[in-house]
Amino acid sequence: MNSLRKLVEDKSKPFVFPGVYDAITARIAQKVGFEAMFQTGYGTSASLLGMPDYGFIGATETVGNAGRICRAVSVPVIVDADTGYGNPLSVWKLVNELESVGAAGIFLEDQKWPKRCGHMSGKEVIPKEEYGEKIKAALDARKSKDFIVVARTDSRATEGIDSAIKRGLYYKEIGADAIFVEAPKSLEEMKEIGKAIDAPLVANMIEGGATPLMSSNELSRIGFNLILYPLSVLYANTFATLEVLKQLREAGTTSKVKDRLVSFDEFNEIVELSKFKKMEDKYATK
Repeated sequence: MNSLRKLVEDKSKPFVFPGVYDAITARIAQKVGFEAMFQTGYGTSASLLGMPDYGFIGATETVGNAGRICRAVSVPVIVDADTGYGNPLSVWKLVNELESVGAAGIFLEDQKWPKRCGHMSGKEVIPKEEYGEKIKAALDARKSKDFIVVARTDSRATEGIDSAIKRGLYYKEIGADAIFVEAPKSLEEMKEIGKAIDAPLVANMIEGGATPLMSSNELSRIGFNLILYPLSVLYANTFATLEVLKQLREAGTTSKVKDRLVSFDEFNEIVELSKFKKMEDKYATK
């Protein structure tokens, strides 16, 4: 497995992380060639509960989902850990649990609980010193220095861009491995962040979100080397599911849309059926 730290600290080129939310989406992301991926909390809440990213999932759901995803792939997985689900001791416990199931890092937010998606309205943040204690707990808890701790601030929405940059600088000072200023509203704001914070920086590309969509090369030129596309897979799968089920409901058959589906054999190749057939033969009674 590639070291996530090497990928994060290499600011010479952008690195794109697709968002995944279950084992099969992770397996597909690996199959098409991604070297690392991001477990999205938004997608976890939607896929496990059918509910919005509004503080409904907790540590149990996050760690359980991370374990399934990490077991399904052989590349680093960084996990959206929301606010850490409590105080610094909760964060310490969470990092231990995530590292034990194979996660390669976490994103930790400075929102008040219950949190909500960073591109939704109504967010609040805790004092930066209080959040700093959570970051310190996460750094102390990790057993491997390859485990990455990303500090995310949602203060752009509540305190403005200048305050968000100050928080980012403070979080870098106390030891965060990368800085994530969530939901800047313009290219100008993103340039301000890239100029002010000399650290690995996260850009969050959400289709229809608050931040303008830009290519990874454009983002790299203004200082962002970690590019997230957290919801593209979720939205694409939702779109495809709606289309197929509408056709099935209306026509009673999927014959008109079957060219938009993977085949039986193609899907079995993704889930490695042949490997398990060989294992079955190996252990069969002679």
